[in-house]
Amino acid sequence: MHGSCRMTDRILIVMTLIVAAVSMHAQRRDTVNLPGVDVNSDRSKGATISHAPDVEAGAIYAGKKTEVIRLDRIMANTATNNPRQVFAGVAGLNIWESDGSGLQLGIGGRGLSPNRTSNFTTRQNGYEISADPLGYPESYYTPPMEALQRIELVRGAASLRYGTQFGGMVNFIMKDGALDRPIESRLRMTGGSYGFANLFGQVGGTIDGTRYVGMYQYRRADGWRQNSEYDVHTAYAAASHAFGNLRVKADYTFMTYTAHQPGGLTDRQFLLDAQESMRSRNWFRVDWNLASITLDYVIDDDLALRSQFFGNASGRTALGNLERINVVDLGGERTMIDGTFRNIGNETSLTCDVDLFDEQSTVVIGWRLFHGTTRQRQGNGSAGSDPDFRFLRPDDLEGSDYRFPNDNAALFAESVIRLGGGFAIVPGIRFEHITTRAEGYYKQRVTDFAGNVIVDTNIDESRTRSRSFVLFGLGATYQLPVGLELYGNLAQNYRSITFSDLRISNPNLRVDSNIVDERGYTADIGIRGRIADVVTFDASLFYLRYDRRIGQILKADEPPLYLPYRFRTNIADAYTAGLETVLEWDVTSTFTHDEAVPNVRLMVNASVLDGRYIDTQDPSIRDKQVELVPPYTVRGGISASWKGFRASFLYSAIGKHYTDATNAEYSATAVNGAIPAYRVADLSVQYAFDRFTIEGSCNNLFDERYFTRRADSYPGPGIIPAEARSLFLTLQVVI
Repeated sequence: MHGSCRMTDRILIVMTLIVAAVSMHAQRRDTVNLPGVDVNSDRSKGATISHAPDVEAGAIYAGKKTEVIRLDRIMANTATNNPRQVFAGVAGLNIWESDGSGLQLGIGGRGLSPNRTSNFTTRQNGYEISADPLGYPESYYTPPMEALQRIELVRGAASLRYGTQFGGMVNFIMKDGALDRPIESRLRMTGGSYGFANLFGQVGGTIDGTRYVGMYQYRRADGWRQNSEYDVHTAYAAASHAFGNLRVKADYTFMTYTAHQPGGLTDRQFLLDAQESMRSRNWFRVDWNLASITLDYVIDDDLALRSQFFGNASGRTALGNLERINVVDLGGERTMIDGTFRNIGNETSLTCDVDLFDEQSTVVIGWRLFHGTTRQRQGNGSAGSDPDFRFLRPDDLEGSDYRFPNDNAALFAESVIRLGGGFAIVPGIRFEHITTRAEGYYKQRVTDFAGNVIVDTNIDESRTRSRSFVLFGLGATYQLPVGLELYGNLAQNYRSITFSDLRISNPNLRVDSNIVDERGYTADIGIRGRIADVVTFDASLFYLRYDRRIGQILKADEPPLYLPYRFRTNIADAYTAGLETVLEWDVTSTFTHDEAVPNVRLMVNASVLDGRYIDTQDPSIRDKQVELVPPYTVRGGISASWKGFRASFLYSAIGKHYTDATNAEYSATAVNGAIPAYRVADLSVQYAFDRFTIEGSCNNLFDERYFTRRADSYPGPGIIPAEARSLFLTLQVVI
């Protein structure tokens, strides 16, 4: 602990010297950055596909693979947080559909697991919202899509600014209150299939220079499958005010939900009746509390400081039968896994504009300080069927009781150096120091063949691991005279092991006690822009390399049982490479600019991927496909708008892929096996008049039976069927 504090002190001293040096040498210009004004570059002129500006809010995006989703421009069922509709314009995403209301967002890409978006650095308004970015980087909270202004994504090169993750960064930007009036309110009411009901209210405005917003959402449903009801409460409030050159913004988020989980299915059960539930006693509860304070200070004409303080006091509890899904639940005490998360941190960045080579260049430097403590407990819960989230013997748990304190300090620096003629280079560096600790005990029990306990011992553990390393990156961008941009980057990545995985007892999953961190790099090269002011596109090639990739292989128990399970370990070196393309065509503007003619747009999002294990002597995985890499992903849609009417049709096609490194087609427990290719379509319509808007949508229009994941734990284990056809109707009024 003292070593970590000394390291933090040194970093603060270094950063103070850097800030002072930059301030002394910053060259003045004739432009002033005004605090309190949100400027969002929109180069795509109304298209739903766009990318982030080169520099924004203390970050550099030039030369990187970025996507920006503006929620007011897309037709999506935001009441249900439908991810395949919201992220339809993002190339190459693998999306898990674990429930019918987007309770937990699961997106991954380039061979990275979508499990609770854990391979992205997940943020809201710029600050982290996951359980613990170091030791447990899973996101149990997903902002209501009805409350969002936009979603920003940066791929692997985000490691230099936002953290070391291979996946990159996803940032949810909440709506602010109206700037031009003291109060404006919005109310949305949605009803739908399987008992779905949603109420969303928002009020905001600007009074005496203070901009404020508050929102509340309640949604519930019975669910398509048996034992899948849920209810969710989410609230958010924010306020900002400018004091001269300093703008201060504070926000707070609260979310709680309880969900009945129907469990997974075997392959045969899925084929016979995908609506069936094999678990009636499984429950899941989440309580999330987030808060932040953001300071934006314009020091002078070309020097600006942003500092964000954030905290997370949250928890999640899973209760139920974790036994293999081909084992009947005969009752008895249930397994309960309880996690609490207490995090606090600060990220500060300094943006400086300088004149070099007769061009304006930008330098961003900053630091990150973070401390988090996760407590993870596993023991027995009640033998009933209700959501009774209490341990039966809290002072002597049957599984384990651990605290995982984590500390992180980082320095980062990036620059856009414009060399003239539309060409710029983007070098970057990040120094990272991580200390992770595990303190607690796990239960060691041995039983005889009759099930009698003959050994019952608590094994105490205390482990500490510290590491420091440097990540480098280099990008480049070239603006072509015809309005197109060539871009590329190469950046290193790193992902640490999570101690919290090591002591969860799960018959479907075991973790190698010698598992180590994984390293690698991501490379992107692409071209994007507009053609003839009617076609917007982004096409790129990528290569993602993992050293000592952490993955899962299929193993079996010793005889006489031979029951299969997943074994999580450093499997081998691996790569994923592919082509990712998104194209949007404004069909109407190609032929006419007559506003009396309906506006029609076509969108195609396609990716072709290949991932392989290499440099291994294990014949069971040599040259096998990396798990969770669909060989193709295609999402295409057509939208039309005329006066107050809008309509959209979206069709998705995803290729067959695997869930473990051995590429098993099938297993008796359904935890391992192939994800068959599937097709799904969605239809949405909207009509707006005066202050009212009516929306209708049909998810899974053709009522396909498919699944996107095989779970080794909650909400499974086994196959998690996707929702059947469902209809929704929304009424919105703005006052």
